[in-house]
Amino acid sequence: MKSAYKTELADAAGVSRTTFWRWMKENRCQLARLGVKRKSKMLPPRAVQWICQQYGIDW
Repeated sequence: MKSAYKTELADAAGVSRTTFWRWMKENRCQLARLGVKRKSKMLPPRAVQWICQQYGIDW
């Protein structure tokens, strides 16, 4: 797994960026544990892997 921008994952999930931001907001505590800051545009590999597993995104 590699780092990715939030917009790339939103596109891969087939949802709007607004919907993806809501997903991020719902999981803010878990993402903080994975090293994601609130304003981060780039997600670290561990966070990308977790998000892909959580939402069924093929990355």
